[in-house]
Amino acid sequence: MKVRVKWTKTGVLKFIGHLDVQRYFQKALMRAELPVSFSKGMSPHQIMSFAAPLGLGMTSEGEYADISFDWTYSSEEMLSRINAVMNEGISVLEFKEIDENAEYNQLKVIHAMQKNKVSADCFQSSSGYGYDDFGRDTLEKVYADTFHTEACLVRPQITCGTHALAIALFGNLRPGDELLAPAGKPYDTLEEVIGIRPSKGSLAEYGVSYRQVELLEDGTFDYDSIRKAINEKTRLVEIQRSKGYQTRPSFSVKQIGELISFVKSIKPDVICMVDNCYGEFVDTIEPSDVGADMIVGSLIKNPGGGLAPIGGYIAGTKECVENASYRMTCPGLGSEVGATLGVNRSFFQGFFLAPMVTKGALKGAVFAANIYEKLGFPVIPDSTEPRQDIIQAVSLGTPEGLIAFCKGIQAAAPVDSYVDPEPWDMPGYDSQVIMAAGAFVQGSSIELSADGPMKPPYAVYFQGGLTWEHAKLGVLMSLQKMVDKGLVTL
Repeated sequence: MKVRVKWTKTGVLKFIGHLDVQRYFQKALMRAELPVSFSKGMSPHQIMSFAAPLGLGMTSEGEYADISFDWTYSSEEMLSRINAVMNEGISVLEFKEIDENAEYNQLKVIHAMQKNKVSADCFQSSSGYGYDDFGRDTLEKVYADTFHTEACLVRPQITCGTHALAIALFGNLRPGDELLAPAGKPYDTLEEVIGIRPSKGSLAEYGVSYRQVELLEDGTFDYDSIRKAINEKTRLVEIQRSKGYQTRPSFSVKQIGELISFVKSIKPDVICMVDNCYGEFVDTIEPSDVGADMIVGSLIKNPGGGLAPIGGYIAGTKECVENASYRMTCPGLGSEVGATLGVNRSFFQGFFLAPMVTKGALKGAVFAANIYEKLGFPVIPDSTEPRQDIIQAVSLGTPEGLIAFCKGIQAAAPVDSYVDPEPWDMPGYDSQVIMAAGAFVQGSSIELSADGPMKPPYAVYFQGGLTWEHAKLGVLMSLQKMVDKGLVTL
């Protein structure tokens, strides 16, 4: 992780030369016991680069260096540690993580748009059957190139993430097949799709069986049990990248790739599908880069950039996407139909902005982890752990804490800030759920939002924020509501 450091050089240290300053920083980082990264090879050295040298005898209130760390503490902790070992004359003012992932992903999206010659004509819409919708077809090529897949569906007819997953599952499973979930129980709303909880029209009613393998106690995959679970009927393996309403860590793309490789080594023809909700653009690679046959998500989460008013996507191999298209519409029509009804511009612009919007949401999640772990609440992930999605889980321990947190998020919203969220029996869930989201798009969880089931450990799942500044306000308002209720003492 690369961090940009701003520092001052004053007093008698103005007579220290540029190379001596570099050596001074190398020793200071070691004394501060900061996890600085080293180069590989026979003669490892600290990875850092300094801006243009300051002339000997000159002072400055704003010098810069880029330093790589294996991981980081909070900015406040980093500042405290480094300045505690600095001599008078050099003082570090700022530690700022450079948003390399966001920059890389932004360029990836731009490249895909340029490659596919996106033009103003792409923003026109279709009605009726939606035949020959140039903008829709171009957008799907942009998604496919960005996610490095053979094909993609990006449609407003897909109402939400659960709908997109259901289309992908029903399109690629047949009676007698078996669905395997190697990461334990899937997200609540998929339980009725699969038939874990009986529901009309579920996969179970169509003769598709289901098997799941629980995670190990440390939250990693149980490879021995997965090996035993794969059999001649196993047709599709569904991997949920994000934690859902669980307090396990979310999976990295690397972990998912290792699992896919393991599954394919046992049964090469099995379809590996990844529920990619909340994970797009968090890393520089996606599960489709590590062997996933399909990745599925919602446009009112990361890839919609806060502008898509509805929609979902299914990206993957040509065969898997084509199969899904026949379930999305009907056999014989598939992806050839589906009017866009005026959303093309929002879909394109939202996807263009998505890497930057995701970056702001990630900063908000880290800020929330910092605040609440210092108050003694269990948080997953903690403030120093790498991020695999935009969700921050905080176990609040009581229903009052969960409700107060959500009321704070609602109070920070630009829309419906005067409304008090209350727990309710939301369709698709096995317990009451409280949701806070004063969003421009109903249910959008790339916008500032928080929700959680009303059951132990009363964990809240905080995500989103179209800007980092708004995410920060939401966290502070949640804290204020906790203080007002006497649940937290500052």
